[in-house]
Amino acid sequence: MDTNYLENNYLTLVGKVTGEKKFSHEIYGERFYIFNLSIPRLSGNSDIIPITVSERLINEETLQEGKKLLVKGQFRSYNSYENEKNRLILTVFAKDIVEVEESNEEESEIVKKDVITNEVVLIGFICKKPIYRQTPFGREISDLLLAVNRAYNKSDYIPCIAWGRNARFCQNLEVGTQVKVVGRVQSRTYEKKHEDGTVETRVAYEVSVGSLEVIEEKDNSNEVENKEAV
Repeated sequence: MDTNYLENNYLTLVGKVTGEKKFSHEIYGERFYIFNLSIPRLSGNSDIIPITVSERLINEETLQEGKKLLVKGQFRSYNSYENEKNRLILTVFAKDIVEVEESNEEESEIVKKDVITNEVVLIGFICKKPIYRQTPFGREISDLLLAVNRAYNKSDYIPCIAWGRNARFCQNLEVGTQVKVVGRVQSRTYEKKHEDGTVETRVAYEVSVGSLEVIEEKDNSNEVENKEAV
């Protein structure tokens, strides 16, 4: 299928800049920066999501602390080699950034109902057998790793987490199954214990699955159809 980001990997985020931007890398003279976007949840907590952006899309005022932005782009991954160990790093690669005007409290409640502030759509392949488990309170969870094709024969490997009946359905998916996932990008902290007994607090990023459907290619045809949806 066409691997254009508008078809198999796209997201929309609305949040506020938190912290300062940092230089990331430079390609063919074009500089890229990373900054964090704080996106509120309905629960009152917030997800802190790293955004990678080209200098062409920003100016000195764009990434000021507390600035409210609309970000459109892709959820991407790359490998980082630290201390001879490979680690998967996830970031949002911005394709477009627009400043959003602040509204009063009454207008904000209307906006919350009508405007998507955190949505990601991915079409990719299950590249690792899903891990199904239940919490001590009986909540069902499945962990997925999705390979999403990108241009130039590259792929992004995106961790996803499904809940409830979606989790039950995912536990039976085979490696190589093509699926479409709609959800939101979330951050969570966890503790990594090292061999020397020290504990390091880390942040993980993943897609919380809202809906999922299996895509099956028809015989002798380039068309796709929905096999089953949950």
